[in-house]
Amino acid sequence: MAEKKATFSAAEREAMKERARELKSAKSANADAANLADCLGKIKAMPEPDRAIATRIHELVLRVAPELVAKTWYGMPAYATPGKDGKVICFFQNAQKFKVRFHTLGFSEWSKLDEGAMWPTSFALTKLTPKIETEIKALVKKAVTGN
Repeated sequence: MAEKKATFSAAEREAMKERARELKSAKSANADAANLADCLGKIKAMPEPDRAIATRIHELVLRVAPELVAKTWYGMPAYATPGKDGKVICFFQNAQKFKVRFHTLGFSEWSKLDEGAMWPTSFALTKLTPKIETEIKALVKKAVTGN
């Protein structure tokens, strides 16, 4: 019986290419400004309603954690600790990029969301409401500070 060869989708291959480009640009002298411009460009290029949600997530994250820097991570808007080796704390994956029914707000291994032996690291979003925005702000604050 022949084994089925695993392949990446076109979107996954594009995300890997984006990541390679991001790693190269992180070495530039103006990395933070370039990263912010890249992040905002990715958000602007999103179709609606993805763009509106990504824009609001961007605003919320930077309001709650102004010490984070905006950048892209695998071609998605992300928010990281400052510095050359900034660690991505959270990211937004828009639904239409991977042709799924919900957006994802994800948190990386460097976030401080730990609670016991198991905790969520990503959240599905279909819309933003004041209650959900409050929950996002609390998650981002905890991811950065641990409180």
